[in-house]
Amino acid sequence: MSARGLVVAAPRSSSGKTTVTLALLTALRRRGVAVRGAKCGPDYIDPAFHEAATGHPSINLDSFAMPDALLDTAAALAGQDADLVVAEGSMGLHDGIVAREGRTGANADIAARYGWPVLLVLDVSGAAQSAAAVALGCARYDPRIQVAGVVLNKVASPRHRRLVEAGLTRIGIPVLGVMMRDAGLILPERHLGLVQAGETADLLERLERLADLGESSLDLDAIVALAGGGVPEGTGTLPWPPGQRIAVAQDAAFSFLYPHLVAGWRAAGAELVPFSPLADEPPPADCDTCWLPGGYPELHAGRIAAATRFLDGLRVFAETRPVHGECGGYMVLGQSLEDADGTAHAMAGLLPVATSHKARKLHLGYRVATLLADGMLGSAGARLVGHEFHYAAELTQPPGPEEALASVTDAEGVVLGCAGHRRGRVSGSFFHLIAGQTRRASASD
Repeated sequence: MSARGLVVAAPRSSSGKTTVTLALLTALRRRGVAVRGAKCGPDYIDPAFHEAATGHPSINLDSFAMPDALLDTAAALAGQDADLVVAEGSMGLHDGIVAREGRTGANADIAARYGWPVLLVLDVSGAAQSAAAVALGCARYDPRIQVAGVVLNKVASPRHRRLVEAGLTRIGIPVLGVMMRDAGLILPERHLGLVQAGETADLLERLERLADLGESSLDLDAIVALAGGGVPEGTGTLPWPPGQRIAVAQDAAFSFLYPHLVAGWRAAGAELVPFSPLADEPPPADCDTCWLPGGYPELHAGRIAAATRFLDGLRVFAETRPVHGECGGYMVLGQSLEDADGTAHAMAGLLPVATSHKARKLHLGYRVATLLADGMLGSAGARLVGHEFHYAAELTQPPGPEEALASVTDAEGVVLGCAGHRRGRVSGSFFHLIAGQTRRASASD
């Protein structure tokens, strides 16, 4: 085991985990520490900020979606050439699905598996000594993990701080950081969470301010000292590439692609060739497959509809080579995309689905999919695990087995029916792939 680690977690969402994580990453990088970010669970946006803060990809670690070998390989990627891995949690420390121990998708699973102590972020607005009771519950709920210290967030005044710290002294959990209320440090948000790192105005300035915050508000020496455990040596099996020269849409509308997938594709010898639909670029003709990641095409629907070189080029590409779209990419492969104002924009028309963002409805959760036919993601019957997080509605009828990409259940096995579409060489779905086939099937399989 190498590269010590720690998990930045909280009792619940919106406690300030991302702010603390970025303050820690930027301040330690400024000090010359070889620090890397990671994210517990499925998320694209926070890891992009981690990468901006450290200069290195931030790897997702998911104890439900990733089989053990893949999870350990992802952890090894997270710790590559690093002295310290800071893994930001998602939701609350113990929040996950109902499953056997270690496979719930909770932050605590990652802390326990790799022996990483937990730095607990407490939003203490509206509480004083009672915050210590919450911290004590988090610490004792799961005996596999160690809550090694806390960071207090949204502290209102010196008196408020003294009251909160009195409670934590009583239970013996050290305070390793104190952040006062400062709305100016809040990163901009939109409907899926934070605005993407690449779209955030004055990002470098914000990161410098976060580094200053880390230096002034966190006990960096103590936090580094509490890190422990490690990540596995070597690598195991990563997801197999969908082609050997893959055209990948990449711009403000298409940006959600998990780093462990990219690492797996490249490790198998694949080349990723980026192109920009928003710049009206078609998929490069010398590629053998095309991948449209998720992102925010609904914010650029008019521009995409007017990108005739992109749309025509995509249609021509699909006549002879496979194309797959995830979530936002799936919507662009469909017939039309209705924006939040109710304006419908014509899309590629390669799949029989029309989508809308006018009436927002959250779709959230893990998806376990069984492919219904051979295709770009694998052979018929292959089991894929992914995650769905979007507000789009399908205006067209749900697909039947003859045209659906997969039959799907949720994480606890509840049948959700057919999902996604396939037509000719084109496929797509709302779920983002996390774990799939780990090698290309051969004729002897």
